[in-house]
Amino acid sequence: MAKSLKITLVKSIIGMSPTQEATVKALGLRHIRQTVEHDDTPTIRGMIATVPFCLQVETAK
Repeated sequence: MAKSLKITLVKSIIGMSPTQEATVKALGLRHIRQTVEHDDTPTIRGMIATVPFCLQVETAK
């Protein structure tokens, strides 16, 4: 069973570069305090690494 991550948007995407905005939207986040769950893969980790200042990441059980 793959580990999963809970990713929460904690900062507005207003003022970000277009590529950073696209990354946040590709994660499935649209609103502040919205949480999504993704498998812990290198692709998702790379997306998180591009916008770490606006995300909160936790390990899901």
